[in-house]
Amino acid sequence: MAEHKAGFVNIIGNPNVGKSTLMNAFVGEKLSIITSKAQTTRHRILGIVNGDDFQVILSDTPGIIKPAYELQASMMDFVKSAFEDADILLYMVEIGEKALKDEKFFEKIGNSKIPVLLLLNKIDGASQELLEEQVQYWQEMLPTVEIHPISALQNFNVKEVFERILELLPESPPYYPKDQLTDKPERFFVNEIIREKILLHYKKEIPYAVEVETEEFLEDDDIIRMRAVIMVERDSQKGIIIGHKGSALKRVGVEARKDLERFFGKQVHIELYVKVNKNWRSDARQLRRFGYNT
Repeated sequence: MAEHKAGFVNIIGNPNVGKSTLMNAFVGEKLSIITSKAQTTRHRILGIVNGDDFQVILSDTPGIIKPAYELQASMMDFVKSAFEDADILLYMVEIGEKALKDEKFFEKIGNSKIPVLLLLNKIDGASQELLEEQVQYWQEMLPTVEIHPISALQNFNVKEVFERILELLPESPPYYPKDQLTDKPERFFVNEIIREKILLHYKKEIPYAVEVETEEFLEDDDIIRMRAVIMVERDSQKGIIIGHKGSALKRVGVEARKDLERFFGKQVHIELYVKVNKNWRSDARQLRRFGYNT
């Protein structure tokens, strides 16, 4: 039989360095939501890339922070798990960055027994002099890792990094069926697409106080009917999400529907509601319900 390679390739790094952009570039599908706001990714999301003789299981993780409440602590548990089951670790930094926000994670990278590729992202806006300076800095900081300058957004050097991943993958049969794209159910992506629109259109604390739950997902041959609830922590936040005469909520629904129709490849009808769920970010029972580790 021909050799088959398979393994887990986990992407870690500070918030907003481009992890989700890279993951989507590798997979060729928009699985992770991308915005300019930090802490966009809350869960660990797998994206599976299959070839005749390989299966790369990519894992996008939340940006590394020092947790301030239960939800953030759960997000960091997803990052810890990424260290535990990785065959290859992608440590992503951006031009001008100096270190992780958590020293313990940084030490783990330096002492890693598995291959670590340090991806120096967002180089499209940097001078050659700055790029060389940054490469030298990281070589001194982490002498055991491979350094690859990339631009995930512009797709620069992404193919070369993927080819290097294939070289480093261990021999293994596939872990998932070859036609599978992700480990998450359809409702998860409905929640994430709605949450992305909230991240894009609301400011300050609002996006971070929101969780989305799809309560109904009914698929016919030509249409999917969905009902989703946007959870907030306070009555004042509910009013902001809905907006004057429902205008803000309507905008979220219209934009989410367009993305959902692209994602599922068929017509979508979506109903959105807003509910107050007080202090859900600090409630272990609620967090478990929403799929977080507590």
